[in-house]
Amino acid sequence: MPDFFSFINEVLWGSVMIYLLLGAGVWFTVRSGFIQFRYIRQFGKSLKNSVTPHPDGLTSFQALCTSLAARVGSGNLAGVALAIGAGGPGAVFWMWVTAIIGMATSFAECSLAQLYKERDRHGHFRGGPAWYMSRGLGMQWMGVLFSVFLLLAYGFIFNTVQANSVAHALRYACDFPEWITGAILAVLTLLVIVTGIKGVARLMQWMVPTMALLWITTSLVVTLMHIGQLPDVIATIFKAAFGWREAASGALGYTISQALTAGFQRGMLSNEAGMGSTPNAAAAAASWPPHPAAQGIVQMIGIFIDTIIICSASAMIVLLAGPISHAPDTAGIQLIQQALVTLTGSWGAGFVSFIVSLFAFSSIVANYIYAENNLIFLRLDSRRTLWMLRACIAVMVAIGSVMSLQLVWQLADVIMALMAITNLTAILLLSPVVTLIARDYLRQRKLGIKPVFDATRYPEIEAQIAPGSWDDLPRQ
Repeated sequence: MPDFFSFINEVLWGSVMIYLLLGAGVWFTVRSGFIQFRYIRQFGKSLKNSVTPHPDGLTSFQALCTSLAARVGSGNLAGVALAIGAGGPGAVFWMWVTAIIGMATSFAECSLAQLYKERDRHGHFRGGPAWYMSRGLGMQWMGVLFSVFLLLAYGFIFNTVQANSVAHALRYACDFPEWITGAILAVLTLLVIVTGIKGVARLMQWMVPTMALLWITTSLVVTLMHIGQLPDVIATIFKAAFGWREAASGALGYTISQALTAGFQRGMLSNEAGMGSTPNAAAAAASWPPHPAAQGIVQMIGIFIDTIIICSASAMIVLLAGPISHAPDTAGIQLIQQALVTLTGSWGAGFVSFIVSLFAFSSIVANYIYAENNLIFLRLDSRRTLWMLRACIAVMVAIGSVMSLQLVWQLADVIMALMAITNLTAILLLSPVVTLIARDYLRQRKLGIKPVFDATRYPEIEAQIAPGSWDDLPRQ
């Protein structure tokens, strides 16, 4: 079975996904007027405006923290170590590339999610790829297909990845049995997810910034302790990304290919740009200012924080530690632990266990919110079905803690690719709408007025959006 999934991964990630991700990122960068570069200086202002409360949905900051909770998981630690192991230091560079171009892709998908959101029976905003596939493209079948993929990914497979990393980390640090870790994690998850999307968002808005700052601060301290090695580490990342160091040995093509593949795989698993997951959180926000593009810009910040900052923090620890000998089946999280122990001492293993437990727990909880959201799209959100989903997630968390590492990551890569192909197809077909949204927002910004989305200016779009989703917003 691992050999079969390995073959599928080689087909999907060896060519299809790399070209699709690069192409979509470049396309939306151009179509949105290079929005990730034009607004990077205003990220702080966007965050300040994102805390404005609204009774019908999450604040933009809560939506950002919820999406970050799903992004900032074991992939930011174990995934980075695995990427470096598979593609060398050059994989870090290609992770940065996925983030930079992925910011435009994230802007596109999150702006579309905001545009085509609708209210649920409680009056709260709901939306995501399934909604813009159904409303924007008129392809209900595509929305159903995507929802099924997302339920498989976020209800089952990705949670096994998170639990697996925590279990391996605790086993390495203090010889804690994997099955006990899985059981405890499953119970804690159930206690939180029953509070629903607003309860989870309230928890994530303080938990995510705290755990991220802990890890970033640790990396900064470790880097300062070994500041003399930093120039060589940075140089190695760039040289290895293009195979300059290996050119003499004739391994140029292979090295670049491995770095590209590893960097794109782990980068996407970490920041999720283009996968179609983040729009589920973005749509739940009552965007402020009241324009779809505003939430797209806020969610771009999440890509920057996740990959450029947090993943880089993990990469610095691994690369500063230098080559570490390990068996082929060593868990990625153990590589991080070994690196921090090498740099700081024995306490490092336990600290990484604590951090990855926080990261993984937040991801599992946010994953449930995404899965629940798509049950609502499928109109399968009865009380009984929701409890069945919660039970399945708890079971998968428990199972994931004792599963084979290789099989877990291969399953995650396959389902991630299927989700991304479906979602990227949809947003590329809707790229004229993305361009319209971006231009409307930028036009109002240039005029020096608060951007407000007025659907009556665009009759074709007004006919597609859900009644009441934008009608009650103030107009110019």
